[in-house]
Amino acid sequence: MELGSNSLSSLAPLVFYSENYQAWAIRMQAYMEGCNYWEAIKQDYEIVPLPDNPTIHQNKTHKERVTRKTKARACLYIVVSLAIFNRIMALKSIKEIWEFLKSEYEGDERFKGMKVLNLMREFKRMKMKDSESINEYSDKLIGIANKERALGTNLSDNRLIQKILVLVSERYEATIASL
Repeated sequence: MELGSNSLSSLAPLVFYSENYQAWAIRMQAYMEGCNYWEAIKQDYEIVPLPDNPTIHQNKTHKERVTRKTKARACLYIVVSLAIFNRIMALKSIKEIWEFLKSEYEGDERFKGMKVLNLMREFKRMKMKDSESINEYSDKLIGIANKERALGTNLSDNRLIQKILVLVSERYEATIASL
């Protein structure tokens, strides 16, 4: 079955409860693109009434555009908590809904800057515990780097590798030296 053809796929992003907006928005955009709904949000096209005696092509195009917008709106309604739904249900277009969520939960530049600084501080302070494997430790570091990237800052892969190599516990020193 094609994604989004008859019903919303079981691959839908998790419900958004006002935390981790950047990660949710990335997942949601990917899902909407996969279901062919993103165009309705991005372009925010208006659906013009059909002319008298429309052609088959006009009928088909009109129906597809109406359906895409309706499904996109339903999708956004489904993937937000009830509290957030109550705030967006009066908005007219799906573009308005998306922009409201973005402005409300992404935060302004100052707020994003503070988040980035906190993530950078967390990255610098992160130390590998004796009970942790390299995979667990690197997963934590990659998670922080991806959060920074979602906020528009790029933490290079070289910096990640340096951090891993410098801070791994002593039990891996022989392995690192051989590299």
